[in-house]
Amino acid sequence: MKIIHVVYSLEMGGAEILVAQLCRLQREHGHDVSVIAYSNLGTLGEQLLAEGIPVLVLGEASLPRTFIRFIGEFRRLRPDVVHCHNPAPTLQAAIPARLAGARSVLATRHSLVAPPYEKGAEISFNLVARFCDWVVGICDATCENLRHTSGAPRNRIVRVYNGVDPVIPVAAAEQPAKTGLTLLFVGRLAPVKSLPTLIRAVAIAVSRVPDLHLWLVGHGAERPQLDELVSELEIEDHITFWGERLNVAGFFSAADIYCMSSTSEGVPMSLLQAMSVGLPSVVTDVGGMAEVVKNSNAGLTTPVGDAAAMAEAIVQLASDPERRAFHAENARAAYWKHFTLECVDASYMELYQRRR
Repeated sequence: MKIIHVVYSLEMGGAEILVAQLCRLQREHGHDVSVIAYSNLGTLGEQLLAEGIPVLVLGEASLPRTFIRFIGEFRRLRPDVVHCHNPAPTLQAAIPARLAGARSVLATRHSLVAPPYEKGAEISFNLVARFCDWVVGICDATCENLRHTSGAPRNRIVRVYNGVDPVIPVAAAEQPAKTGLTLLFVGRLAPVKSLPTLIRAVAIAVSRVPDLHLWLVGHGAERPQLDELVSELEIEDHITFWGERLNVAGFFSAADIYCMSSTSEGVPMSLLQAMSVGLPSVVTDVGGMAEVVKNSNAGLTTPVGDAAAMAEAIVQLASDPERRAFHAENARAAYWKHFTLECVDASYMELYQRRR
């Protein structure tokens, strides 16, 4: 089967990591896989090219010109499947894929698609989505949100949970040095992650867990403000910013609890990676993230924006090794049953071959 994944770019991000890993697995299974990116190559694109997986960058242009270029590429490559990831690639490539004769066209929404909706944008997406065989939401919450948008093709919306390659634990000598109990966050330092809530929670919790530390792995525009907040709260000795890292296995191997304080979230790759190594989690009660943690009994959830509640949850787990172990075992078991890359690939393969 010839499969083309269409993305905005292959910069480091949850959806992009999933696409890159799907490309590798689908190639291992004997499929002819490639990627078309609209904007730029990115770190993950460079990795795929180095591994021999074709990646074409179209370059940004007007929508009519982009349509024409996609039609030309699809007619040249003659794919069986065109899999668009997120709204912009769907708007740009779904109709050209259908016009060029692709047998199966899918669109995956990798976010929560939480209200309030941008009505015009969702109407545009839903009109184009009628050229797709399936519109995939990455959790039940995403699917439910999609069904409530104006003009949604409700009978085409299906759920496929995200999956990810497991983190392979590394030896202690390869892990970052640590003392005490370590919390971990891996992701973009972006407003939607609400990291001030997590940092304030740590500032509250250290009064009861003095050896508590938080590792933040990732980069983003919020870094200067977060530095200021850490200084203001006088908890510099309890917070470490590690920047963006391609290899995060050492951090997951060394940490004790995984934390996310997002205000909106689908099913983050980093949460699934944490589950794969048996890390219990403290996350905000939002979207697919809370859905996964609750259904798996893999940790605790707290209200969005409530630093005191998050601090209490952190203290509960930090102070109770048996409870951490209970949630850790549940997390590991749920990952291997539902959230491996093989699980998500099998679901997509079934959709690729099940046309409407």
